[in-house]
Amino acid sequence: MSTVFTTVLVANRGEIACRIIETLRKLGIRSVAVYSDADADAKHVRMADVAVRIGPAPAQQSYLDIAAVIGAAAQTGAQAIHPGYGFLSENADFARACSDAGIVFIGPGIDAIDIMGDKIRAKAHVSARGVPIIRGAGAAGMTDAELIDAAADVGFPLLIKPSAGGGGKGMTVVESPDALAEALSSTRRVALAAFGDDTLLLERYIQQPRHIEVQVLADNFGTVVHLGERECSLQRRHQKIVEEAPSPLLTEKSRALMGEAAIEVARSVGYRGAGTIEFLVSAAAPDEFFFMEMNTRLQVEHPVTEAITGIDLVERQLRIAAGEPLGLEQRDIAFTGHAIEARLYAEDPARGFLPATGTVLYLDEPTGEGIRVDSSLVHGLDVSANYDPMLAKIIAHGADRQQALLRLDRALSDTVVLGVRTNLEFLRVLLENADVRAGSLDTGLIARIVDDIRFSSPGDVVLTAAALARHVAGWMPGSPWHQPNGWRVGARRPARYSFRTGPDETVDVLVSGAPDDAVVQVGDGQQSHARITLAGRTASVQLAGETSLLTILENDNHTWIATNDATFDVILRDRATQLAEHRATLTTVAGTVSPQIRTPMPGTVVAVAAISGDSVEAGQLLITIEAMKMEHKMLASIPGVVTIDVTTGDLVSLDQVVASIIPHEGEAA
Repeated sequence: MSTVFTTVLVANRGEIACRIIETLRKLGIRSVAVYSDADADAKHVRMADVAVRIGPAPAQQSYLDIAAVIGAAAQTGAQAIHPGYGFLSENADFARACSDAGIVFIGPGIDAIDIMGDKIRAKAHVSARGVPIIRGAGAAGMTDAELIDAAADVGFPLLIKPSAGGGGKGMTVVESPDALAEALSSTRRVALAAFGDDTLLLERYIQQPRHIEVQVLADNFGTVVHLGERECSLQRRHQKIVEEAPSPLLTEKSRALMGEAAIEVARSVGYRGAGTIEFLVSAAAPDEFFFMEMNTRLQVEHPVTEAITGIDLVERQLRIAAGEPLGLEQRDIAFTGHAIEARLYAEDPARGFLPATGTVLYLDEPTGEGIRVDSSLVHGLDVSANYDPMLAKIIAHGADRQQALLRLDRALSDTVVLGVRTNLEFLRVLLENADVRAGSLDTGLIARIVDDIRFSSPGDVVLTAAALARHVAGWMPGSPWHQPNGWRVGARRPARYSFRTGPDETVDVLVSGAPDDAVVQVGDGQQSHARITLAGRTASVQLAGETSLLTILENDNHTWIATNDATFDVILRDRATQLAEHRATLTTVAGTVSPQIRTPMPGTVVAVAAISGDSVEAGQLLITIEAMKMEHKMLASIPGVVTIDVTTGDLVSLDQVVASIIPHEGEAA
């Protein structure tokens, strides 16, 4: 292998770049990483043998810059480029540029990318080969008005999909005709930003479907095999969260039928390399399935297939691209056990899953039998709003589905990330859901249950730990005020620590005595004896006779605390903050809505729907902000006259005021 490719460039970032570099190392191939200014110290840059800067943080000026990537390959003598997934992985122009430069593109031929990269063309193509498809409409160049007219034939509810897209990005469900125009406009923006192509496809939305995909491998000599299916039905906003292989739904008969259909799709475009054919499947009739799309690349969830087949898909991609025969027949593919993968995202589930940013201050990733972690996480990593919020994938393999679920839950419990909010707690709650454990899945399951999930709040133990950790730093045993004898002017006043535990929640903790022999009162609760013992990042906290082991880290006013079940960011309200909040209450009428519109996360302004001086109504769209490839709409909080403080293209920070509203005369804010 190393005599064919001596150097391979990885045209990607994050966990997938790290995962590809691992296989390159195993095969003795020199690896080249590319990076933007935002990723100068990223894990994939550290792992690679060589790293080349290709531009500033915005993906359009770095990871999506074809000339810059090709230039990096030429500069480093790379004979081949692995695109990973996302970015340029399904870009036919990039594949052509590689060919023109004499560089091997580790992926399918250009014709396959062209056909399958256009969802509209792909559906027509596979339908002609007898593969069932879902009713839809759309073509390159169609205007919003033309799509609105076509929607009447498609029917509602319908799904808008970027024709050139993948990974669920930009997909929008529209329930009724009156919501279609705004949804089309929003989806076009996302499609253009993420894929450089704003062509849209309308598709009839099937209620409560299951999303099942089939992995295929094909060489340059006509051999095509499938490696079984993956169940990807656990999704939120069309983004996969948990994936598994095999599907708990399919029978041997339905598995064979779907596998044969996937092979036919691959053969129809002369496919080579690793690819995935995605189907919608009726839970009530698993023998009925409909072609959705073909992803002409490696999938995020490929590790679960690797776990049950023992096949390294990246190695197979490299060998096929180097011209080797596949060396496998369908009868050679064997499946062992069950595998489940959970995606770790930088997001805050308690705040509507808004993207989260920050710096990784402490990291502990799980290990153990049957556990694999594909991760971009390292201590000191700056998680910005520039890219997708996925940080890592945690994969568990077991003899059966029950063992895989148990191992995954334990692995998630052993995962600690401090400094950035993540979806860890949500993943564990999701895996405990009765339908999930029973394998009764569909793509709408998360949407149905998420509003009823109550995420953990920091309890007495966590707040006591936060207060005592602060108390340790302020405790001075040599001070005369701490001596057991001597004159006192009354009793020593308890130390007061005021913490913010939520957007509108604060709790005061009173501490008397030394940290290892204290009396603590949390809020209006009873006084209790408490003590803390610190050993590195581990804290042993005793409260009312009970002992708890926590992971704890202080960073400025933030105290990050991880328990076995959840991670908390407890924020100390310093004196200046408390005084400012108090002054604000003196001029604000209780129960009123703030006239200021603040950003719930950092990001980029992509659209402004009003101008200063406009009269607006409560709930009216003012500004759209994009963060981590998702759009978030800022709405007017009250009726009145608006002042807009940003313009399209501006970068905004968390809680930045982007607009304010003066109530109409005679109306209160």
